[in-house]
Amino acid sequence: MLDGRWKGHIERRLTPVGQDLSRSGITADHLTALGVIMAVAAAVAIANGALRAGVLLLAASALPDALDGAVAKASGTATARGAFFDSVADRLTDALLLGGVAWYLSNTSGGRIVLVPFALLAASMLVSYQRAKAESLGFDARGGLMERAERIILLGLGLLFEWALVPVLWIMLVLTAFTVGQRFVKVWRQASAPPPVPAPAVRRWRQRRTARPSATSWRQRSRTRRRYH
Repeated sequence: MLDGRWKGHIERRLTPVGQDLSRSGITADHLTALGVIMAVAAAVAIANGALRAGVLLLAASALPDALDGAVAKASGTATARGAFFDSVADRLTDALLLGGVAWYLSNTSGGRIVLVPFALLAASMLVSYQRAKAESLGFDARGGLMERAERIILLGLGLLFEWALVPVLWIMLVLTAFTVGQRFVKVWRQASAPPPVPAPAVRRWRQRRTARPSATSWRQRSRTRRRYH
């Protein structure tokens, strides 16, 4: 949801920052790697019960992730390799953070509640996979109630208020599953739509092309005429 409505505005705001960072020699890959390192630190802090520190490190891991695209555009180094690295880093970060939450719940609550972060991770990965697969097929799967930005914000709120962590995880799971359904329906409708009707000029050209005798049929008629002459 935030990705579709606010992404362009946020990117324009971050453009001057990206320009300053690119002039200092920092690359987009440096920021992406820094985000992963901070996510590892956040996961360790959360797993050991330092939830407030985990919130700070979570915010610290989100900041480089928000800036790497701006730096890539400002420096003219936006490439398919960088986009691939950034996407893989995002999935790794999600796994680390939710793995840290599951570890924390196993020490404090135990029982089957530890399966909720893993279910949320599976739904989150499915949301990301839907977009990647749809774009590879030429469709658009962006949007939905619970994209990655919303998940990071809600997770931070759950960590900030310890008593709300489990309810927040359940809310995230339900809304992420709903987003899976939203994206599936969106792509299904695009894939089920009839192909576009060609313009009248293109249709006339195809009709003339079909009606025009081919070189093979012309040669066959020529041989037939010579045979009977």
